[in-house]
Amino acid sequence: MSVQDWRRARRILCVRLDGAGDVLMTTPALRALRDSERGRHVTLLTSSAGAAAARLVPVVDDVVVYDAPWMKATPPRASSAVDHALVADLRERRFDAAVVFTVFSQDPLPAALLCHLADVPLRAAHARDKPYGLLTDWTPDPEPAGGIRHEVRRQLDLVAGLGATTTDERLALAVPDGARAEVDALLEGLGLDDDGWLAVHPGATAPSRRYPEELFGDALRRLARRRGVRAVVTGSEAERDLAERVRAGAGPGAVSVAGALDLAGLAALLERAPLLVSNNTGPVHVAAAVGTPVVDLYALTNPQHTPWGVPARVLSHDVPCRWCHSSVCVAVHHDCLRKVAPADVAAAAEELLDARRAERAPAGA
Repeated sequence: MSVQDWRRARRILCVRLDGAGDVLMTTPALRALRDSERGRHVTLLTSSAGAAAARLVPVVDDVVVYDAPWMKATPPRASSAVDHALVADLRERRFDAAVVFTVFSQDPLPAALLCHLADVPLRAAHARDKPYGLLTDWTPDPEPAGGIRHEVRRQLDLVAGLGATTTDERLALAVPDGARAEVDALLEGLGLDDDGWLAVHPGATAPSRRYPEELFGDALRRLARRRGVRAVVTGSEAERDLAERVRAGAGPGAVSVAGALDLAGLAALLERAPLLVSNNTGPVHVAAAVGTPVVDLYALTNPQHTPWGVPARVLSHDVPCRWCHSSVCVAVHHDCLRKVAPADVAAAAEELLDARRAERAPAGA
């Protein structure tokens, strides 16, 4: 189909079926789609995990939740009734066009088939295999053989081929006022001001992406001794025990808020934080979306998910097995993270804290 066909499309279905961080990294492309033509309405089809972020994205008009059976996080189900119901729902919504967003290691064709069955007339995606009738607009996927782009750039390039561009390439996330008020009260109760603390996220869904908790503690103790900053440790309800162990090793004044905040609350907390120290996981992209600097302990599982658009230090130790795409360290040693020295983590945090303080200092101070 031609770019002119896409420019006439007003009801756009965007498909991003993985997690919250992936949804946030797609938001510049969603902005390009919505804002490049007047009167566009963007619906995001995403997973249960992705929906928590999607509902905070101001360039998304509607969210449809679907846990696809071809995605790793979806448990087996007894029948295909959910899938048939989704196709019927999408058909009733009468979309003009659909764009399927994937990382290069994912196959877009199952999602493209859903859109085809729902009678969406325009369907676009990156694809490695010939899609024939499943896609009306096929962008041959150059990754990984032709080099790997940042995930944000990959999706912006996809929609640019459909005539959708934007000058605003920031991640999009709107923090609700209620979440801000909740976090303000929390920080006041903990006796934390704007400069005397930092946020720490020691969890990650994949074990291969977790910096060892004892090394987190070592780095945070160094920061407490040298700078007097208190660690506020975040995490999900399932990560309470991990967060508590990191808190206990982090030095005087450290606190854990694991399990106490939903995603909106986490976004509000990170918006207030001078800095986030984190594994490479969803909160890194939440921090980037609210403009907070990040020290990213970056396991070398895949290269395209570094912090976008904010001051950052990305720390890892090079290993021959880099870009393994594995959720568990197949080499067992976990050296890409284990060999990152806590002193280097603390130094990176100090560098970003100093830069933020200098940026906020009054002129001539």
